[in-house]
Amino acid sequence: MVDDTWSGALHRLWQAASRAEEVAALADDVYAPLLATPGVHLVVGTRWDEKHVLRYMRALSAGSDNPVIVATTRSMPGAAVREPGGAPVVTRSAVEGLDDSVWPEAEFLRQAPGASVVACTFRLDQRGWAALALAVDGTADLAAVESRLAQAVDVIVACHTGILQRGREARRASDDALLAEASLQMDSSLDVEDTLRRVARIAVPAVADGALVHLLRGEGPEFVAATHVAVQQQRALEEAGRHDPWLAALLARRGEDEDTVFLSGAALDGSPFAEAVAEAVPASVAEAATGAVTEAATESVGTAGADATAADARPAGDGPHPTVVSISTLRARGRVVGSITFVYQRPEARLPDSAFLRSLATRAALAIDNALLYELRRTAVLSLQEHLLPSQLPESVQWDLSASYAVGDPMLDVGGDFYDAVPRPDGSIALLIGDVCGRGAEAAALTGLARHTLRTLLEEGTDPGTALSRLNRALRQERASRFLTAVVATLTPRPDGTALLSTCSAGHPPPLVLRSDGTVSEVLSGGLLLGVLDDVSYESHEERIAPDDTLVLFTDGLTESREAGGAFFESVLPARLSALRGSGAAHIAESLAQQAETFRDSGQDDIALLVARWTGVPPGAGLLPHDPRIEQAALR
Repeated sequence: MVDDTWSGALHRLWQAASRAEEVAALADDVYAPLLATPGVHLVVGTRWDEKHVLRYMRALSAGSDNPVIVATTRSMPGAAVREPGGAPVVTRSAVEGLDDSVWPEAEFLRQAPGASVVACTFRLDQRGWAALALAVDGTADLAAVESRLAQAVDVIVACHTGILQRGREARRASDDALLAEASLQMDSSLDVEDTLRRVARIAVPAVADGALVHLLRGEGPEFVAATHVAVQQQRALEEAGRHDPWLAALLARRGEDEDTVFLSGAALDGSPFAEAVAEAVPASVAEAATGAVTEAATESVGTAGADATAADARPAGDGPHPTVVSISTLRARGRVVGSITFVYQRPEARLPDSAFLRSLATRAALAIDNALLYELRRTAVLSLQEHLLPSQLPESVQWDLSASYAVGDPMLDVGGDFYDAVPRPDGSIALLIGDVCGRGAEAAALTGLARHTLRTLLEEGTDPGTALSRLNRALRQERASRFLTAVVATLTPRPDGTALLSTCSAGHPPPLVLRSDGTVSEVLSGGLLLGVLDDVSYESHEERIAPDDTLVLFTDGLTESREAGGAFFESVLPARLSALRGSGAAHIAESLAQQAETFRDSGQDDIALLVARWTGVPPGAGLLPHDPRIEQAALR
């Protein structure tokens, strides 16, 4: 028996309620002082759901330390007459007048001494209600018993309300953290399909047990990604996302509806979810999937009258939870970009609310839309870049030509690098490469002007120096705000199989010549930048190249690629080029571009290469073969 006065017991009860993480933890602090009240012999607590199903009972007699706990799912429609509407309701009844279809506690109350029952029914939340019933004898002060019972119920309700509030706050904090992490993950990729896959992966298992993402294309929803907490269901979800007619029709009907829709029960008839997913996900797996949701975020369903928290937290004994499916439209900047479908196998209390799903869908839609816009921009930029470069290079048995272009700017502004190869009336070929300062539309315009001006003049037989001077004059007349560099190299066949290399440069990095024996030399060049001063003349430098010699022209994006230690690729370029002796022009161009990209830790300039291997004779006639071992040794 407890000797403390009721006021002291009530004080301790309030203290326990402030610390409790579940209402069931208050059971001892509630039952003991009530049983210490004179004339009270038994306390019985019951918990009911919203459908008048008895979930459990807890009974404790005076003088006993071992409560009787009955966990059940007994449907008792007659108990509806006891359900409280708003405020707690205290009633007095005679034991012999109790109806067993209304009072399941009667089996315990009849065994206790006394002829009266004082009971209080009270609502804890929208999902159900609870009751405390006391068996009292004729010596009890019924007014005092009712007062104490009402005060105990006030503590229980306040404790439950506080737990719910803390749970909602924890849930909001958890949701906010998940949304923030989702934004970071989704925004870290500008690839559309990768972004969609990230959306699916982020949501499982924190939000749902399965997720499917569809992108809206011209012909309708197109499946992109799916994931599921049960590995064996991954393929089933993917198959449903791609081919299931029920889902396809549902997504098509959804159209531009912005509200998230939840489907369950009969609404899922004919769907792939009620069959494949529900059958294959064991309850243990479904419960494990909710591990990302903290216990603090789970609304308590216990009462002070029973140790039923564990019973309510675990699945019912008849199998996994019913399947619930939600569909959210992904809308960004006034247009629908797709939809995300979540599949749930978890208690109703752990389903996300519509507001959270709308927020997640909005963030996902913006990330997807950004990726789509980036894809469109990338396609447009690459298309424009292709039109600024020759579609193909001229072919001849006397030379082996190839080029490479690597975009260095992750924002994909159009670069100013250009190249071309122009056969000339005298049988020579003119190779040109240039670089406009800066990026963007203006740089692209100057790139087109420079390349087409030089190409037209060189095709007509204009010598390189004059062609560069006329381009400089055109830039000055157009009052171009940007300067550019360029170099023109002509290869003129000689009767002995060699070629006369004539190089004319306008401030461009000097070309390199890879000799057949592996030595590398720099072509002398100079000249002023184009577009800076009026009336500039350019001089040519001449030298001979022999069969199997290779001329390499490039922009400064190659040489200025910089590694983490500060060294430029220019410092290793001769050795890297020498290791490529015997290679074809295509291999040299691609290899140098890839090596520079791998080498650089900083720098975002484009890399353009134009490579001409002079044969003078048909390919393979006595030329030295390429040795890949030499190339690999140079990379070490």
